[in-house]
Amino acid sequence: MTPRCAVQVPAPKTAPPSKLQGEEIIKAESELFVQTYARSPVVFVSGEGCKLYDTENKEYLDLTAGIAVNALGHGDPTWVKAVTEQAGKLAHVSNLYHTVPQVKLAERLVGASFADRVFMVNSGTEANEAAIKFARKYHHALAKEKNEQGATELVAFTNGFHGRTLGALSLTSKVQYRTPFEPLVPGASFVDFGDLEATRAAVVAGKTAAVFVEPLQGEGGVCSATASFLTGLRELCDETGTLLVFDEVQCGLGRTGRLWAHEAYDVRPDIMTLAKPLAGGLPIGAVLVTERVAASIAAGDHGSTFAGGPLVCHAAVAVLDRIQAPGFLESVAEKGEYLRAQLREKLGNNPHVKEVRGEGLLVGIQLDVPASPLVAAALKAGLLILTAGKGDVVRLAPPLIISTQEIDQAVAILDSCMSSLQ
Repeated sequence: MTPRCAVQVPAPKTAPPSKLQGEEIIKAESELFVQTYARSPVVFVSGEGCKLYDTENKEYLDLTAGIAVNALGHGDPTWVKAVTEQAGKLAHVSNLYHTVPQVKLAERLVGASFADRVFMVNSGTEANEAAIKFARKYHHALAKEKNEQGATELVAFTNGFHGRTLGALSLTSKVQYRTPFEPLVPGASFVDFGDLEATRAAVVAGKTAAVFVEPLQGEGGVCSATASFLTGLRELCDETGTLLVFDEVQCGLGRTGRLWAHEAYDVRPDIMTLAKPLAGGLPIGAVLVTERVAASIAAGDHGSTFAGGPLVCHAAVAVLDRIQAPGFLESVAEKGEYLRAQLREKLGNNPHVKEVRGEGLLVGIQLDVPASPLVAAALKAGLLILTAGKGDVVRLAPPLIISTQEIDQAVAILDSCMSSLQ
């Protein structure tokens, strides 16, 4: 059988491929892949720092970081060294055996958090799937001791995003994501994000197993929880015996200028889910839990063939080394403040800009019109940005190593593209 596409694309730094080759790649993707992604019409072949290069060697300033994944940018030397070294030693043995990198990563995560134990997965969605199972198993174990029915119901919030597999999708409120796949996992309900009184009515002792919440919603529009809301959730969960789960898949691991987004509120969860930036671009996720939750989980209750392999765990330790280095998080906070200040100064007078918000280097620009024309115009101008919310928010999630000069460049490009909004 002759393949429909056998395009060889070299790195642009040595011999940039032609525009035709890029078009062939895009055409082949449309013929070979299940069409679940509305990809932008660009083919990237290399990256360095906060810059990406396409098949024509055009340079783009990346303010997406692979959707908040590439915390250290592209081709970070310490990350490349860690991945290369570990790849030459040991990449995978499954969870039938112990490996050194897995334990080292777990030590780092436990040592830097509220948690007593860690469960490794491959993505944020899988982390939330595991959290659902852990919450239900915790209540099942409690009820079994009393010969009662365990709590199984879940509460999540409007505009929250927790993933697209059936369990995680059951906690994700977007109708267009949910409707084609219903019925989903039963027992999940939604409350308006920030409405503590409505949450009190929804959370019932003996019925509600867990409350899932993002301290800072990413896809939902870059919306921060308030301290009173998260504090109230903690008190409510304590009163009802419900587990509190923080989804920090996008907002955790330095994105807000703190290692964990919830540190800003002085509230601790029972379970926390992580993923995106943890291994700097390699697939990994983690579920952090307290000892009382972990004590209910037995061998065989959950598992994953690939999760926590030595390659991704060694890469994750290298990422943590950088993020936890003295001054790194402070610089993220400072650059985030600078970015928001520049956006307000340069774009604030535009009638379509209603608000600039966010924490650290997760920033949202609320518009009164769809953001997609601005995203398309920015792409043509060499700037990568994201949408969020109802499609009316521009989401900026650059690598955490972005410089102030690159921030200035990005804001200037955005300013020049604002005329695309109608």
